[in-house]
Amino acid sequence: MWTMIQDQILGMKWLHALIGNMLQTLGLDVTGKLGGTIHFFIYDVIKIVLLLCTLIFLISYIQSYFPPERTRKILGRFHGMGANIIAALLGTVTPFCSCSSIPLFIGFTGAGLPLGVTFSFLISSPMVDLGSLVLLMSIFGGKVAIVYVVLGLVIAVGGGTLIEKMHLENQVEDFIRNAKSIEIPQEELKVKDRMKYSADQVAGTFKKVFPYILVGVGIGAFIHNWIPEDLVVRFLGNGNPFGVIFATIAGVPMYADIFGCIPIAEALLAKGAKLGVVLSFMMGVTTLSLPSMIMLKKAIKPKLLGVFIGICTVGIMLVGYLFNAIQYFVI
Repeated sequence: MWTMIQDQILGMKWLHALIGNMLQTLGLDVTGKLGGTIHFFIYDVIKIVLLLCTLIFLISYIQSYFPPERTRKILGRFHGMGANIIAALLGTVTPFCSCSSIPLFIGFTGAGLPLGVTFSFLISSPMVDLGSLVLLMSIFGGKVAIVYVVLGLVIAVGGGTLIEKMHLENQVEDFIRNAKSIEIPQEELKVKDRMKYSADQVAGTFKKVFPYILVGVGIGAFIHNWIPEDLVVRFLGNGNPFGVIFATIAGVPMYADIFGCIPIAEALLAKGAKLGVVLSFMMGVTTLSLPSMIMLKKAIKPKLLGVFIGICTVGIMLVGYLFNAIQYFVI
């Protein structure tokens, strides 16, 4: 039953076969470079869009129960590492990219929540959202997805706790530390309102991320059909112990969410890249993208920004090397 769910519902292998048959009917050879590229592109775009819309709707419906003010109150009830754990878990039901999470991080910090707690939220939000869990299951299988999410939460909790212990509150910009928290009564939404909110989130997020999906799938299709396998193996496979470091750094200049990264990761893995290298690339893109760091620099000072980048980078690389070591046990 699980194999059927993973292959046919999450992986949509039926869609892969259907598109392949249609292209062959039109006279395209899907085993060739051009036909394979077109097949990969059409299949992945449709699959990701279907998963995207479904996941955003479901996650937005859940998120409607956790508006920023309610989330702040929930986090305010916990202390110590327990607060970091709750913050990391709440980060899984927030928007998909780090740029969307930074305004919430600023709001929580300005409201007086402990700095380490807000950073646990900031790390987990783009790295281990519920969408990443389902998408990773569709590509890499349940074991990889679960281990990835668990390790991502460990980085978020550990990173937030470490930042808390370093007492870097003075590294937050004054306009945020001196902000006044305003209590806004939260109106209880009805089911119809939650459905409308979720539908609006689907439309808004789709418009925002669809160009990145096209770019990501295009890159993935090119890698899958035109890049020689021995070249990928040489730089990102067993033969290069620095593949994880290279992949993490390569992800930083990019700006995409999990939906734009998945097709690239899928193509790299199929070409012989190590699993840890691929996942490090995904984490680097979603957590440390350059646009996100530029936004974050407006809220915190260089020392704290450097600590945040350092913690995330080391954590991502450790996860990458761990997945390289256990690849044959989880795939």
